[in-house]
Amino acid sequence: MVSKAAEISAFLIFGNPLTTHCFRFQLSAFGCICLPLAACGLKLFLAFVFWNLVLITFAPKITQSMAYAVCRVPVAPLRAAPTHKSEMNSQLLLAEAALILEETKDFIKLQCMHDGYEGWCQRAQVVISDTWTNSTPSQLYTADWLSTVTINKVPAHIPMGIPVIDKDNARQLSAVLQIDYGKAATYNATNSKPEAEAIRARAELFLNTPYLWGGRTVFGIDCSGFAQIVFRFFNIPLLRDAWLQATQGEAIGFLQEARCGDLAFFDDAEGQIIHVGILLNDHEIIHSSGHVRIDKIDNAGIVNAETGVRTHQLRIIKRFI
Repeated sequence: MVSKAAEISAFLIFGNPLTTHCFRFQLSAFGCICLPLAACGLKLFLAFVFWNLVLITFAPKITQSMAYAVCRVPVAPLRAAPTHKSEMNSQLLLAEAALILEETKDFIKLQCMHDGYEGWCQRAQVVISDTWTNSTPSQLYTADWLSTVTINKVPAHIPMGIPVIDKDNARQLSAVLQIDYGKAATYNATNSKPEAEAIRARAELFLNTPYLWGGRTVFGIDCSGFAQIVFRFFNIPLLRDAWLQATQGEAIGFLQEARCGDLAFFDDAEGQIIHVGILLNDHEIIHSSGHVRIDKIDNAGIVNAETGVRTHQLRIIKRFI
């Protein structure tokens, strides 16, 4: 059985979800066939290298003939199972794309192109395209808390951080999805410098946004979704869950060395990473806990600024800038 961390790592290495699934198969085959034959560590290593060379050489690549699902509503839930009663683990935002993995009558299992995350989405909330690849994302995002656009000529209100499709990709999608952004303000992340004041200003736009498990917008957001969307504005791709984000970036040894934009991760009694927040300096953190808020932080963890109660135990600090 291949771990989720291995699959996500493959997504980052190979750059597309389909190759990741081939990696899953090859690694499973490697574990079942090659491991019993390996007589020593060197043979094990050489066998692993061989299988990965085979994968890289012969694995299919995503092409325009493969089907994508593109979100057609402002925010679509991604659920753990194909039922409305299942928990929401994440969200797909308008114009975000995903590779189709499985289908039922009413739901489609997707793997998001932007972070490799998998979940079930209601079929009616996406359009299907086999001609669109989004090979050159525009890096433009809606900049205001709320913007008004039209989706297939019908007005819609969309939250901050929605990707703006460029003209080339819009033409590819025009048969199934037409988005007119009108006068919506946009933010170009291509050359955006992640300076301290810019990071703080963008993060503070989310203040008082309610905590929502699986949320990624100003309508409701969880801790890792908050970090992911804020960093999107600075062209820094983060994975979806806090424990996955903790595998990225450069470790910082001491809180006193932290600077605005570093991510602080927190664990539970079993040592599992369960929370993340954006450091504003070496004594303040902005994070989603109940709602997006600014609290105090010290070497032991987060202290609620209102009650003085310690709420989270500091595990590690990572730098991405």
